[in-house]
Amino acid sequence: MSSSLHNPVPQPIDDFEGWLAAFSQPTVALELATLVGCVLLAWVVVRALRQALGRDERSVWFGRKDVDGVLFPLLLLCLGFAARAVLDRYINIAVLDLAVPVLLALVAIRTGVKVLQIAFSQARWVRALEQTISWLAWLAMVLWVSGVLPALLNALDQIGWKVGNAHLSVRNIIEGLLTASVVLIITLWMSAGIEARLLRSATGGELSLRKALSNATRALLLFVGLMVALSAVGIDLTALSVLGGALGVGIGLGLQKLAANYVSGFVILTERNLRIGDFVKVENFEGVITEINARYTVVRGQTGRESIVPNEMLISTRVENLSLADAVVAQSTQVLVAFESDAQQVMDLLKAAALAQPRVLQDPAPSVQLSQFAADGLEFTLVYWINDLHNGQGNLRSDVNLAVLQALRAHGVAIPSPASTQARAAPAPTSSNPPFTV
Repeated sequence: MSSSLHNPVPQPIDDFEGWLAAFSQPTVALELATLVGCVLLAWVVVRALRQALGRDERSVWFGRKDVDGVLFPLLLLCLGFAARAVLDRYINIAVLDLAVPVLLALVAIRTGVKVLQIAFSQARWVRALEQTISWLAWLAMVLWVSGVLPALLNALDQIGWKVGNAHLSVRNIIEGLLTASVVLIITLWMSAGIEARLLRSATGGELSLRKALSNATRALLLFVGLMVALSAVGIDLTALSVLGGALGVGIGLGLQKLAANYVSGFVILTERNLRIGDFVKVENFEGVITEINARYTVVRGQTGRESIVPNEMLISTRVENLSLADAVVAQSTQVLVAFESDAQQVMDLLKAAALAQPRVLQDPAPSVQLSQFAADGLEFTLVYWINDLHNGQGNLRSDVNLAVLQALRAHGVAIPSPASTQARAAPAPTSSNPPFTV
């Protein structure tokens, strides 16, 4: 073994010739083999952990694939850094000096992108922000590897101004914004993890309560993260007291409705009178509650339309919750038959027609009553019960009516027609000629 292996003299790679000299060393093959080994080891470990923990595709650590999350580049960075520290004692490092900043940039990109995808999955601007994070991370990596970054930071440190008793420079602002971004990403990551744990395997009222706790936890963490981020940028937090007073006046004057919606949303989630999955009627709109947010509630109708209802409206107006106590709801239909019909036979036929529908409950059983003696016949009322409002009401009522009609016709039960009804109701004809008198 040559003496250079025991007394390495690192070669600078800040210029192009230094790059060529560093990557033309015979030890580059050993570094490449070591890096490939680190990749394989990181992949095996991540795959084993994924199978052992059973993580889904939305996991920040694992992502959709084994190499798509944060854990793979982070573990690879640790292995690469450890391999670099070991090999640096024996050979001149070139490949690993380049691999470490590349992997560090990849970790930063994966972390920011995955957290934003989970925290703001429905926002359209997330894609543009993800691309911005990628470009900034790769640009910082290139400046770091090329040796331009320290000189650029020193130059930015010379550009500054004095604000009160504090001296600010462009470098301080950039470092503060970077620190604030890291704090906010960590805060969003923590809130997303807490929300996923709270909402896991929760249904009904429990889901609404956990949703309230999740929203409160996220708001608290974001507030703390914002305070830390503002401190990192260099903003004096004591100056925010004036802003807080102005915000209080604004809420008292112009933001009353907005504040009322947020307070009403917290009340709804806490009292659990309205829960996710409940079938409700708000004014003339019926549907299932699919989402309860801090400001509004989403109600999805049976036609597929979604109504965005302000939370204040759900508190201050009358709302029919058809599944508050339980999901069992009664439906009814009226049938008119001729006077000469056998009443008991008609009642049996109506009950059998209702029980023939799979969605009609056996317990409580359907019931039939002779409602009244109408002018045109006997009026019966059929009442039956269902527990699946989300499958629709009109379609079941139509099926029951069709089954009733077929049963009555099959057994010869007469149903008064409009023509016969009008004929019986019409007055007897009178002669237009006046009576003959003497």
